Amino acid sequence: MGEDEIVPGIDKKLIEEFKRDFEGDAKNLIARNVITRHGLSETYLDRAIVNATSHVFQYKVSEAKPITNQLSSGRCWLFACLNAIRIPFIRFHKLEEFEFSQSYLFFWDKVERCNYFLDVFEEVARKKEAVDGRLMMFLLSNPVNDGGQWDMLVNLIKKYGLIPKKCWKESSCSEASRDFNRILNYKLRECAYRIRTLVLDTNANKEELQKEKDTMMKEIFGVCCICLGSPPSSFTWEYYDKLKQFNTVSDVSPQLFYQKYVKPVFNMDDKICLVNDPRNPYGQLYTVEYLNNMSNGRITLYNNQPMDVIKKLASTAIRDGEPVWFGCDVGKHFVRKLGLLDLKCHQHDLVFGFSSLNLDKKSRLLYGESLMTHAMLLTGIERRSEWQPSKWRVENSWGDSSGEKGYLVMTDDWFSEFVFEVVIDKKHIPKDILTILEQKPIVLPAWDPMGALA
Repeated sequence: MGEDEIVPGIDKKLIEEFKRDFEGDAKNLIARNVITRHGLSETYLDRAIVNATSHVFQYKVSEAKPITNQLSSGRCWLFACLNAIRIPFIRFHKLEEFEFSQSYLFFWDKVERCNYFLDVFEEVARKKEAVDGRLMMFLLSNPVNDGGQWDMLVNLIKKYGLIPKKCWKESSCSEASRDFNRILNYKLRECAYRIRTLVLDTNANKEELQKEKDTMMKEIFGVCCICLGSPPSSFTWEYYDKLKQFNTVSDVSPQLFYQKYVKPVFNMDDKICLVNDPRNPYGQLYTVEYLNNMSNGRITLYNNQPMDVIKKLASTAIRDGEPVWFGCDVGKHFVRKLGLLDLKCHQHDLVFGFSSLNLDKKSRLLYGESLMTHAMLLTGIERRSEWQPSKWRVENSWGDSSGEKGYLVMTDDWFSEFVFEVVIDKKHIPKDILTILEQKPIVLPAWDPMGALA
């Protein structure tokens, strides 16, 4: 190798220096020996935080049984919503326990979201978007997955209603959805190719293309029925109340069931979605391009508010006995076995020599370090002062093997950094915040992190 030839990669002399410095510190050798054998999560867990963790709260809503389990699926947004609805439903109908059918909403979300994808793809094809451009690549990256947003739930429940889980149970593909999604994603990409060809090569008009899309949707509907079952147009619900008295609701449609038995205690139209996005001005209304699950349905709207406002409104709702649906980045500073969400639970600096909290919330969003990944339910608070909680109780949907039989503890500091969205009943929200919903929303691009599906 000649004197002037550039050596690729890191200089070997520099690597030798790195190695000498690393092995010259006994703390590094201990950390290496322990972590290579036992892994990270348990090794750098702060023992003092573990001992201080308590599942005791001043205020708790009347929680419901049984604890739910989404199993190997990404349906947390559905589970969290239905867990919120069942709390007043159980209270009003005097039940011991109850679940709504998560699989029922899952079915209709898949069908509607596939149809929405076909309509969107026709639109972007008519705009002559490049197939290898950023928008097309984003839309094709995962055409239909399990996650969702609050306004998508409003679309589904208002159109299709609700069913008790006893009347439409889980299927293998709802409990473990990966293969089901793989088939749908293949089919949608094939349909996208056909739609783009019809638009650009044959110049098909709206009527011709709609006929083709109807044929595509017939195939997709069949896939959903095969994998999840065919949803009933009516059902009969038989149950015992707390007094062990037999009750029956006979031959009722899912839509009527929602209107007559659910809406009086939980009206989807009364719930307002608030977000905390420090990249953008507060007091503004936002949406994300192509973030929806239903053509011509309610669009996803984000009312951007400071975190202190969000916390105060969430606290108010809980003290009034109402659970709060929320979206967060659950994987950060989380001890699953203990059910603990705490910024201080892992001592990264003792092991690696640097903090994992050097980026603030805004920077984490901008640089791809954080976004919404999971939806759960706030059901309790411990107060530090009148409007300043010290910790929050969280109902998860991963079964009863973590935390306190499925419930988590979230510190208030963790809430500030990794909660992005809450849903509050409008009766708790001041008029000046409600009027923001009258604004024309600012449209964020389809790939914006606030378009992440919980």
